[in-house]
Amino acid sequence: MATPQDAPRRTTPLLPLAVALFALGLLAVGAVFVLFATGHENLPVWLNLACTLAPIGLAVGVAGAVRDGRASAAARARQH
Repeated sequence: MATPQDAPRRTTPLLPLAVALFALGLLAVGAVFVLFATGHENLPVWLNLACTLAPIGLAVGVAGAVRDGRASAAARARQH
């Protein structure tokens, strides 16, 4: 009899996307911080908008985790 640990684990394609978005957002936040600390003002709009990638990446990661959790719960319910 196969145990749940023996079943192949299916990962979501959202996780690499979420990590990439979050990392880009953190880089943008760091760039804005460094530029302001060195006296630059009136930064480009695209750089300020890039800072929103961090929370977007976080939201995509949470949504992917919830989606995977629901799918695995539904699969366990079908087995029993």
